[in-house]
Amino acid sequence: MAVPIACDVHTHTLFSRHAYSTVEEDVRAAAEHGMGLLGITDHFSCMLFPTQELHNFQYFQNMHCWPREWHGVQLLRGCEADIVSLDGAFFGGDITYTTNPSGRPMSRPRTLKEIAFAECDYVVASVHDGTFAQGASRAEVTRMYRRVIEEPKVLVLGHIGRTGLDFDLDEVLAACRDAGVLVEVNESSLVGEKRAGSLDRCRQIVERCAELGVPMSFGSDAHISWMVGRHDATDALLDETHFPAELMACRTPEAFLAALSQKCQTLL
Repeated sequence: MAVPIACDVHTHTLFSRHAYSTVEEDVRAAAEHGMGLLGITDHFSCMLFPTQELHNFQYFQNMHCWPREWHGVQLLRGCEADIVSLDGAFFGGDITYTTNPSGRPMSRPRTLKEIAFAECDYVVASVHDGTFAQGASRAEVTRMYRRVIEEPKVLVLGHIGRTGLDFDLDEVLAACRDAGVLVEVNESSLVGEKRAGSLDRCRQIVERCAELGVPMSFGSDAHISWMVGRHDATDALLDETHFPAELMACRTPEAFLAALSQKCQTLL
């Protein structure tokens, strides 16, 4: 019997720049596929712009204008933030501003990370460019992930099955379980060109999450609305590994919101 999935909590819009749909188009697609809850998590990364002026990131300062329910779908505000160092630092943490986009002085200096995370209900933490970890030991990468999950807004570790990084899987999964961080099973990692390099690792992660009692989340990683809410490959993997339904945080909106409230102290 398929593990129920009623939430897609890792999706992208036009703001990610290599994605193709609007917020509303993603919401409509989620409704069409029976998703009761949608999380939009556009990239927060140096890949967006060649320079890092605050003007370029105003998107993250105005997410409060989104409705909390749209076309019958609960809508959450998030980002997919790049991990950029073995210290577990995030993009934007070392970029500080003293004026707002209109040129007016801020009440205090603020980092780009602080500004972007402020309106996010949660953060998906991902590695996209792992060159910073070249030559790193297994212990160093393991320690990196342990530091990442200490960030208060991090609720989901994104697509760890396709980074190519070597780390102590059981140690990281147990740390996620204890910290209330969800480990992602990612549809995009299981289909198309990405499948060949990540399927076996993703299967191992799902199996160990089941054995260690680690809750998981589902993300389509959709970069176009057509992909939002689609989880055929994920269903097949969860069935193959006999994954316990109770460990899927995205089985209902209520289950995901409970995980969100516990980890991020977010009251919606």
